[in-house]
Amino acid sequence: MIAFVRGNVAAVTLSSAVVEVGGVGLELMCTPGTLAQLRTGRQATLPTSMVVREDSLTLYGFADDDEKVMFELAQTASGVGPKLAQAMLAVLSPDGLRTAIASDDVKTLTRVPGIGQKGAQRIILELKDRIGAPSGSAAGSTTTGAAAWRDQVHQGLVGLGYNARDAEKAVDAVADEAGGASPDVGALLRAALRTLSKA
Repeated sequence: MIAFVRGNVAAVTLSSAVVEVGGVGLELMCTPGTLAQLRTGRQATLPTSMVVREDSLTLYGFADDDEKVMFELAQTASGVGPKLAQAMLAVLSPDGLRTAIASDDVKTLTRVPGIGQKGAQRIILELKDRIGAPSGSAAGSTTTGAAAWRDQVHQGLVGLGYNARDAEKAVDAVADEAGGASPDVGALLRAALRTLSKA
């Protein structure tokens, strides 16, 4: 299996990045948060997880090893496939996910598209004993999340090829949707892209 990929970022799309490794462009499916950290033409190292199906080989890329571990662990719960596991990490940080599962927080898990109340309860039941304790950065990341979402969304838009001024306007346009202590960066990035496509 491919444990990680290192190379120049050839392209960044809404849901994936292409990393050139030895003259071959590998497409990695990534969360918006991970994509926001990548810059076309710059070198990147991404831990990866390969999902093998009868008709496809899909490579998922992550910001760090913790995200990769949570992605693989989430799939051990019944009814959770790679796309849902990735959606969980797009909405919640690995520590946010651990905290939600450890504290039986069904409401937080149902913020993930595709997870209903029964699904959240099943995930909590099946993963609670295996998920591990939060590393303690969850509380800190909440406060930085509130302050840093603008920068992450801005970087994501610039990484997708928009100029800095347009990106700034789009960030301002979606600022009202940020609300709360830990705004959903992925949703805000998608909202900003919608704003730009209308313009």
